[in-house]
Amino acid sequence: MLYITGKSRPLCDSLSRRQFIAVGSLGFFGCTLSNLLAAESAGQRSKRSVILIWQHGGPSQLDTFDLKPNAASEVRGPYKSIATTIPGVRISELMTYHAKVMDKLSVVRSFTHSTNDHFAAAHWILSGYFGATGRDKVPRNPSMGSVVSRFLKSRQSGIPPYVNINDGGFGYHGAAFLGTAYNPINTGSYSYGREGIQFPAIHESNLKLIDGLSKNRASARLSLTDRLDNLRRNLDSSKEVERFDIYSRQAVEIVTSGRTRDAMDLEKEDPAVRERYGDGWGAQALMARRLVEAGVRFVTLNTGYWDDHGNIKNALDSKMPRHDRAVGVLIADLAERGLLEDTLVISAGEFGRTPVINKDAGRDHWGPAQSIVLAGGGYRHGQMIGKTDSKAAYPTDRPMGPLDLCQTVYRSLHLDPNRLTVKLPDGRPIHLVQGGKVPRELV
Repeated sequence: MLYITGKSRPLCDSLSRRQFIAVGSLGFFGCTLSNLLAAESAGQRSKRSVILIWQHGGPSQLDTFDLKPNAASEVRGPYKSIATTIPGVRISELMTYHAKVMDKLSVVRSFTHSTNDHFAAAHWILSGYFGATGRDKVPRNPSMGSVVSRFLKSRQSGIPPYVNINDGGFGYHGAAFLGTAYNPINTGSYSYGREGIQFPAIHESNLKLIDGLSKNRASARLSLTDRLDNLRRNLDSSKEVERFDIYSRQAVEIVTSGRTRDAMDLEKEDPAVRERYGDGWGAQALMARRLVEAGVRFVTLNTGYWDDHGNIKNALDSKMPRHDRAVGVLIADLAERGLLEDTLVISAGEFGRTPVINKDAGRDHWGPAQSIVLAGGGYRHGQMIGKTDSKAAYPTDRPMGPLDLCQTVYRSLHLDPNRLTVKLPDGRPIHLVQGGKVPRELV
């Protein structure tokens, strides 16, 4: 049992130390779930949320949305195209679910940047700034999800603003200098920032640990105010405890209100809907929809490992249909429920793949061109934005970069990042994002 005052009194009478850390209410000296809840509203209130489907490793543009049927075989790859709900727009034969909702999508075929480094590209795309690399993995700027968590609270009390469903390792979802208060709650093992740093996870099964505890009973047993006041006196050199009293109470509200637990419990969903989404990535997509429905502002989920340096056909034959179903069903379901207008859905990886298939029948890293998907979020859709050359190697029209994507996300949420400032650890104020613009086709 964990003691924090030096007295022979346990921190929580009914939970073991291991269970209590798993729940995340106080964690290790209160530095987990309670710190994730320090979101102050400093921007315009918005009904909108974001679901980011991250394809870590980088999916191939040539085998998904930017097929080149007239190119040489080593460029065009093994797949034929199929028709979609947009006349004249064709995509990979592996993407039948996407084809059915193409009128609700915008595909940017001309997304571009200049690095082939996994972590550098992920950090750049998901924060708007280049800086961190695969060599050091030190975050320089906060991710979009952390920025949203900082400036917009969740839409419902007792719900976290930012949840990460198993990023897979190549995503970048951290808060950097904003502080650990704005890291996401995570539903699976993951890491970001300096290599080797691990952040605690929270699982639906952990949230069940305190079933039967009323809010009053939980608060009484934890004696948060008195105990955390003592903790602050004992650890007054740690900046992490400055706001424990408020945020720990909010953490207790999350685990006792039941809203987050219920959103993560897929058994509460209609069996026909669960069957429609399927298992695995489909179940993650369903959980993302339920979390957004419950009031979460920003949800990320990961669909597999797209770093196919060899045997790309075998790899895509296996995972593309599963990814296609998860994303296509999610978008259709959101639309049918009237939620798509207020939910921006993004599907992207950190870069595309090389135009020419390599000697191992795979494609390598390629930053200059990739295809990303956008849906909902108050934007106009049913279109392909931008073009690439005959090998899908470089944009030839309407290039879009990381800053443009960040602006697109923030605009959907009614945040103006050019006017949002925060203070660095040395006290200097900086803008969270400077530059970039929303593609005119979306507005």
